[in-house]
Amino acid sequence: MEKSFNNRLLDKCNQVNNRLCIGLDIDPDKLSDNISDLKSIEAFTKEIIDATIDFCPVYKPNFAFYERFGSKGFVLLENIVAYIGDRAITIADAKRGDIGNTSRHYADSIFNQFGFDSVTISPYMGSDAIVPFAEDETKGVFVLCLTSNSSAKDFQFITENDSQLYEVVSDKTNSLNKHNNLGLVVGATNKQQMEALREKNSLPWLIPGIGAQGGDLETSIKVGNHNGIGIVNVSRSVIYAGNGSIDEIHKSALNYTQQIRSFL
Repeated sequence: MEKSFNNRLLDKCNQVNNRLCIGLDIDPDKLSDNISDLKSIEAFTKEIIDATIDFCPVYKPNFAFYERFGSKGFVLLENIVAYIGDRAITIADAKRGDIGNTSRHYADSIFNQFGFDSVTISPYMGSDAIVPFAEDETKGVFVLCLTSNSSAKDFQFITENDSQLYEVVSDKTNSLNKHNNLGLVVGATNKQQMEALREKNSLPWLIPGIGAQGGDLETSIKVGNHNGIGIVNVSRSVIYAGNGSIDEIHKSALNYTQQIRSFL
């Protein structure tokens, strides 16, 4: 019997004693002129993976950075996922969110065509947008819950029956976790809410907002791993580190890793 996604995630993180997720969001506008076309972007991305795969358990490409190139960008994304293979957990940061039959087709695309291990989902349309992605227990779903962006409060902090919307999302996701493969996206920029949310359940957390967005690494690791597992996503602070050389990227990722290990 194959392991559930949440157990696979925990195993992979424990193997390297790390909770780091590197966001593979390559923006040529922020890099040297030598990295400007799809071929050079693919080579650069693979170099990042090679420099960090020994200690990084999770990688997360954001679809927007690949969709911008049209169909050729999708080929690039497929190549990157295949290159990682089973050496690490992959998260498709696609933020899908649609009704049942459409969601099933999205799930087929992300899991069976691209080959991702997991995906981010917007829960606005309810359980119809979540359940079709969770039918295979070996594949994971991270549901947007308490995000790190400044306008998150527009909706996520609305109160209904003494609960804020992000709390309702957490409770509903936990109730749907029949196959031990659901998790939450919980931003690193809301310490008080993070602490309260972690007491609700032990769902895995994907924690954005570290580094460039100002979230606190120590708080994220200690709270996120207090009653479950929490992985912290770092993108810009790693892939654009220093002068953008692979050596600087390796140093930045290793520095985050060493800090994470000290907080576990």
